[in-house]
Amino acid sequence: MSKVKFGIVVFPGSNCDHDAYYVAKKVLENDAEFLWHKDSDLKNSDVIVLPGGFSYGDYLRTGSIARFSPIMESVIDFAEKGGTVIGICNGFQILLEAGLLPGVMLKNESLKFICKDVYLSVERNDTKFTKSLDKKNISIPIAHAEGNYFADDKDLEELEKNNQVVFRYSSDTGAVNEIFNPNGSRNNIAGIINKRGNVLGMMPHPERCADSILHKTDGTGIFKSIIDSIANN
Repeated sequence: MSKVKFGIVVFPGSNCDHDAYYVAKKVLENDAEFLWHKDSDLKNSDVIVLPGGFSYGDYLRTGSIARFSPIMESVIDFAEKGGTVIGICNGFQILLEAGLLPGVMLKNESLKFICKDVYLSVERNDTKFTKSLDKKNISIPIAHAEGNYFADDKDLEELEKNNQVVFRYSSDTGAVNEIFNPNGSRNNIAGIINKRGNVLGMMPHPERCADSILHKTDGTGIFKSIIDSIANN
């Protein structure tokens, strides 16, 4: 199988870029390269990762400044041409601000930063981000203060109608209920894709649970799915 190249965008304030690099390069032994936010060259990357962190210190609004970084023009063009893009946590927020995915992020209902492991129901196992997941319920950590996903009724109905919800917060058995919703997200939404299926945004951090040394590997399947989808295309 040919190797896949991950291009990992680095914004000022990114703090999960090295985690994503480590998983792609060291754990899964594929190619990976950091892409500086002021550049526009995606360096022949097969997949673009917008990592978690606090881009530009989350001043103004999460992701709203990073969305105007020079490299985002290239990322948007790449996505619109069918390129694979995954935004994790702050990266998801940036995708929303850039208009590549619908909706916005609000402050958590508790108004507190939340950092803990959560369970996700895998709503779809047929996307390029989930096809190699071998179970319907996974455990992945979250770490955010503004992870409360909101979409108006029209957009929410469209998301559900088109089966664009990929992950929902759930119990350890996959039950989706408000009591398992850590931040107040509408419909327990933890991750969505665009209509074309090549752009995924998710608040939980798969790169933080993708190494056996941590005894947490549920996130590995998401990266393997991307690799398999691109390498076998």
